[in-house]
Amino acid sequence: MLEGFRSFILRGNVVDLAVGIVIGAAFTAVVNGFVKAFLTPFVGLAAGATGDFSRKTFTIGRTIFPYGGFINATISFLLIASALYFLVVLPVNKLHERFAPHHDVQADKRDCPACLNPVPARATRCGHCTGELVPLTDPGHPGGIGRPQTRA
Repeated sequence: MLEGFRSFILRGNVVDLAVGIVIGAAFTAVVNGFVKAFLTPFVGLAAGATGDFSRKTFTIGRTIFPYGGFINATISFLLIASALYFLVVLPVNKLHERFAPHHDVQADKRDCPACLNPVPARATRCGHCTGELVPLTDPGHPGGIGRPQTRA
């Protein structure tokens, strides 16, 4: 039992996930500090508030609404999301495209005559109903579109 737990913990993806969470928490702390130290005062200046904008509130009746904290959290989220997108997602997508280019999934399609679902034009068998299709190169059918063939 302990050996199985040890092998689970030492798997690469579990360790990678743990490292990613720790780095993400540290990155979040840095971004939150940046937002509080630099961006919040600029937002406060733009809104006509001086000092710490994150402490701004408004009151309705006896209820206090701390909207400044929400603005801080929103700015932090946008900064973290944009940093992740531009520093992680875009470079990884470019590397992936460079080393493993994807094929166009929107290739020419035709409808299967048996089930009327779209299938790739060059398909010889329908992926939905598994019926055999007339190949595109079949001279007996213009465009190769015909009825599903059955094996004799």
